[in-house]
Amino acid sequence: MRFNTRLRTTVSAVAFGAAFSIAGAAAAQDAPTSVDDIIVTAQKREQSLQEVPIVVTTLSQEALDGAGVKDIKDLQILTPGMTVTSTQSEASTTARIRGVGTVGDNPGLESSVGVVIDGVYRSRNSVGFGDLGELSRIEVLKGPQGTLFGKNTSAGVINIISEAPSFSPEANFEATVGNFGAWGVTGSVTGPLSDTVAGRLYVGTRKRDGFYDVVTGNGPRTETDDQNQDFWTARGQLLILPSENASIRLIADYTKRDEYCCVATQVRVGPTVGIVNALGGQIAPATPGFGEVPFSRTAYSNRGTGQTMEDMGLSAEANIDIPSWNATFTSVTSWRSWEGVNGMDLDYSTLDIMYRENNGGYGYSLDNVTQEFRLAGATDKLDWLFGVFATREQIRRDDSYYFGAHYTPFLSMLLSSSLNAANPAIPISPALTGCVTAPGATAAGIVGCVTGQTAPTGPGFGTGHAVQDLYTQTTQSVALFTNNTWRVTDKFDITLGLRYTMDEKKLRGLQTNVGTNGLACGSAIGNLTALATALGQGNPAAGMGAAQTIIGNMCLPWANPLYNNRRISESFDDGELSGTIKASYKFNDSVMLYGSYAKGYKSFGYNMDRVQTGITPNASLLFPSETVDSYEIGLKNTLFNRSVLLNLTYFDQTFEDFQLNTFLGTAFVVESIPELTSRGVDADFAWFTPVEGLVLSGGVTYTDTKYGDFTAADLTVPGNFPQLSLLPGARASFAPEWSTTASIAFDRSIGNGLQFGFNLTGKYMTEFNTGSDLLPYKMQDGFGVLNGRISLGSDTDRWVLELWGQNITDTEYKQVAINQPLQGSAFQTTVQPDGSFYNPARDTQTYAAFLGQPRTYGLTLRLRY
Repeated sequence: MRFNTRLRTTVSAVAFGAAFSIAGAAAAQDAPTSVDDIIVTAQKREQSLQEVPIVVTTLSQEALDGAGVKDIKDLQILTPGMTVTSTQSEASTTARIRGVGTVGDNPGLESSVGVVIDGVYRSRNSVGFGDLGELSRIEVLKGPQGTLFGKNTSAGVINIISEAPSFSPEANFEATVGNFGAWGVTGSVTGPLSDTVAGRLYVGTRKRDGFYDVVTGNGPRTETDDQNQDFWTARGQLLILPSENASIRLIADYTKRDEYCCVATQVRVGPTVGIVNALGGQIAPATPGFGEVPFSRTAYSNRGTGQTMEDMGLSAEANIDIPSWNATFTSVTSWRSWEGVNGMDLDYSTLDIMYRENNGGYGYSLDNVTQEFRLAGATDKLDWLFGVFATREQIRRDDSYYFGAHYTPFLSMLLSSSLNAANPAIPISPALTGCVTAPGATAAGIVGCVTGQTAPTGPGFGTGHAVQDLYTQTTQSVALFTNNTWRVTDKFDITLGLRYTMDEKKLRGLQTNVGTNGLACGSAIGNLTALATALGQGNPAAGMGAAQTIIGNMCLPWANPLYNNRRISESFDDGELSGTIKASYKFNDSVMLYGSYAKGYKSFGYNMDRVQTGITPNASLLFPSETVDSYEIGLKNTLFNRSVLLNLTYFDQTFEDFQLNTFLGTAFVVESIPELTSRGVDADFAWFTPVEGLVLSGGVTYTDTKYGDFTAADLTVPGNFPQLSLLPGARASFAPEWSTTASIAFDRSIGNGLQFGFNLTGKYMTEFNTGSDLLPYKMQDGFGVLNGRISLGSDTDRWVLELWGQNITDTEYKQVAINQPLQGSAFQTTVQPDGSFYNPARDTQTYAAFLGQPRTYGLTLRLRY
């Protein structure tokens, strides 16, 4: 019984994949001719797509192969309204749906878009970045899905279903070569081990050179490229059928990555380039007037960016049919362990200013166990489901900073240049730090030292290891949930879902300054009055503002003695009721109207970083839970003799306490934005044309995603407002107004035992800002990406040879733009004429960006036996 069900599911998934992007290498007899067999499990049971009152985009393995999808970042080309980005590490992967998502650089923050793989919830998007292996299909569910998929799915879910073991013996082999030195080999076998046990084993490895050329200066970095690929993965499964009414699926997987990633390239170079050059370093050359620089994949980094990641897990899913109840009992148990370690050049230049070693001192690990029980059944009038979910998760984050030989002179020249701009009598000097930190300094002594009359005698910042912090967060969560559909009439259904979640989190931390780190800051604080008197030309009140600015820059979080052996101990628990109510009405077999309301919930958490206001560490690192109220009304149409699918949905979502993870120039900080609204329309289309093997499909998402109006008093930490002052009333980052996808797929027999196919898949997005602070230099103009492939193979699927290309037009675009640390300032300390703290005329910031992938191309050979 279970075996037959799985076979039916696989056939349906293939049909849906062809409909929504690609026939790929599917045999001609498997190509669908209508939408009736498109099956999804968006409500934890098999249902026809056109009967589910949810916006769902589903793609089979053939669909993903046709568009060149290997991981969730590639998946966005097939899904309108979805973006996936990564920044300083591939572990910092962030998925967004309808302009809503959560930046992944802070491991204390769970994502608004949940990733579920074979029924197992993954609490961080980074776990879905690796090779996903052999897939039955992927379902992208838009809008809150907390009732059935958990508490942290307030924006949507990426539901990944892998190919299960089969009792029909089969072996697959794939070999790929491409530009940038790319090559990959994967293989799998499946078949019966006995009359009641089937197995499947998948292994694969992929390698590729980096997309960036790196100028290393004096090193010690030796790699001259960056963002390479080098990993292997294995996945083993057993399907056990102990009886006619029971099945057990066991899965074990392991992935290891050993790569170097990620450098960033300058997109705008500010006035601090003069200091970089004066100290013998390099970044991209500035343009006249310090405007944007030409697009380039040349990066500057003297320190290594090595990253290693290890991901492993076990899961067991048991299904037991209870015929007397017409019900099925399901148990899903999992254990997972993920660890990532990074090296990083923090200044993105060839100067040796700040860095992190790839020695285990910077990275994080995540271990969790989950257990879910569900009991689902049906009567003539009611589909019912009850369940319980529990998880225990532990996160460990290690953070470290190293000062290079250029940190002290660079910071001295940076601060003295700002003083020189106000008072030309003060020279730009690499010795400012030692003048300000001299023991018992007087105003006259500081003036004499800064002007070169006496030598600096105070401490600088030293070189080498300066910071080593450790954070651990333990989470325990239990939820009770139910989802029930009442068939009021043959045409009218009502669905009610409820979930109550109870969360408890504990944070423990130890923040440590290594050696004499913090001495320069502490000494400067002791000389504050003398410095203010010197800058105020004898009047300390007149010079206090400038003096505090200098002290603030000398007491940045990584150099602040107030963190020396600082222990953190916090705990919090909370409960939240979420749920949904949906109503659908079928006018006939071809048209269904539905409306829904859903309340979503994303748990509170802790900033695992050094977070301070001024130079005072924040007393608490807690940020509150995020909630969303979502309304949808949709129309699902199956037209022209079941050959055309046309679905339209209007959505209106309001998020409260939206968890915005933003980089303040010194740390990643989660700040709760009081309100974010996302309104718009989703449309999906597929046409099984009269031409044999030809399918056209596409989708459009229009979004108007904006922040509500707020002031500093509305924030958890009012001192964060200056860096967020461009947000009130503005369009959110990564929220293009229009996002469109389109594809044409053709696959048919051409005689002589041969099959020919081609696929062209494209996506276009209008302009959007790539920075959470919405600074203008972080805007990305509208752009499109086009993927394609041509295939020739046997009409029995024994072999297929594909010529493929990704980003065929070599479109140049930014993934994410950032403020390059210590290289100028964008936001001012006082309110500007427009009411924000930003003034473009006073923006001295150097900006860098993590870029989208360039054009890649190659050949793939697939063999099947």
